Amino acid sequence: MRALRFLLLASLFVAGTAGAVLPDEQLADPALEARARAISKELRCVVCQNQSIDDSDAPLARDLRIIVREQLSAGKSDDQTMDYVVARYGNFVLLKPPFEPATWALWLLPMGVLVIGGIGVARYLKGRRHAAADTPDLTPEERARVDALLRDS
Repeated sequence: MRALRFLLLASLFVAGTAGAVLPDEQLADPALEARARAISKELRCVVCQNQSIDDSDAPLARDLRIIVREQLSAGKSDDQTMDYVVARYGNFVLLKPPFEPATWALWLLPMGVLVIGGIGVARYLKGRRHAAADTPDLTPEERARVDALLRDS
């Protein structure tokens, strides 16, 4: 019974998301639909912000999915479709924004936080090492007293 619970719980983590694409949105051509799904997975839902439009149930995400499919149906390439959406919503709509001056903070800030945190931890450990080195050794009487207390307890 315990193994069954574990398998059920593990399957929840392993199972992929089904996506929020409704049947009426899907294109008849499977190759075109696959391209639309691939593009939709790279675009951020501007309402949900941490979901792709492929996974989001928000009405705006549905509208964006439809726009992507309309662009592809009109014969546009994947890049042209992405450029069209970015032109309308800006780089914010991309789940992986490009590395350019406007997004430098977005890309470099996490690394800066890690570096500053690493420096802080190193200074803390160095201070502890020096504090431990500065403590005087126990005199023979003090050592005997500590040993006696440890034996009694």
